Amino acid sequence: MLAALLTFAAFGILTGLTTVLFGFGGGFVIVPVIYAVTVASGSGDEAMLVAVATSTAVMIVNSLSASLAHWRSGRLRTDLLFPLAAYIGVGALVGAIIATRVPDGVLHVLFIAYLAITIVDSLVRRGFISRQPGAPERRLGPATTRLGGLGIGAVASFLGVGGSIMTVPLLRRLGLPMATSAAMANPLSVPVSIVGAAVYALAVPEAAAPLASGRLGYIDLLATAGLLAGSLPTIAVAKRLVGKMPDRVHAIAFIALLVVVLVSMLVIRPD
Repeated sequence: MLAALLTFAAFGILTGLTTVLFGFGGGFVIVPVIYAVTVASGSGDEAMLVAVATSTAVMIVNSLSASLAHWRSGRLRTDLLFPLAAYIGVGALVGAIIATRVPDGVLHVLFIAYLAITIVDSLVRRGFISRQPGAPERRLGPATTRLGGLGIGAVASFLGVGGSIMTVPLLRRLGLPMATSAAMANPLSVPVSIVGAAVYALAVPEAAAPLASGRLGYIDLLATAGLLAGSLPTIAVAKRLVGKMPDRVHAIAFIALLVVVLVSMLVIRPD
């Protein structure tokens, strides 16, 4: 158990770093790690759902911690947070419920597919990698706020990745700097993580069985503890790095990390 905790804590460091710099809440690190560990343990039939569920649980703490740090630094824009966050929360409920009813193999394929779509879209569509100098900042329209929020919440909780995979590109194309877009992704991931984790924790009717096996519903408690042990101290230190990275480099690093995650998910396969 100690070895497992130390391993999760080591990945927790990377989780905390990506939470602060990219607004991931750790999801894109946690899902591949938990998926690989669960597959290796012989529980391949539910590996993806356990990974997604554990990711949402860790994101509650990580996103709240990073949001507080960004709020203190003045990088959060309340005019963009609300009411978008409310619609994201509603969408998250729908996405999490659907995820518990989808075959694990389908969930795995959809996770990979959405990663690939996001990478290609970020590379091809103008406005993500480079900001146009002097271009005015655009506003979110009512339709984008409602439909976009519902869609972001549903996809994010379904895949266990917070809202960053959609909110960062969205805010980026509104004209926001990469540092601000990533910072805003953390509070927008909070409703996803809270709603999603609640659904996944209650998904197994008999509470005694999952607790006895180290799980609360589909949430791996050992992994959650280890990941948070590594991520929380890292978030406290990494917050000083925000804004220090050139905007274009920051955007490219966001895409590069998604590529690494995509490759890892293609390589890891249940027997």
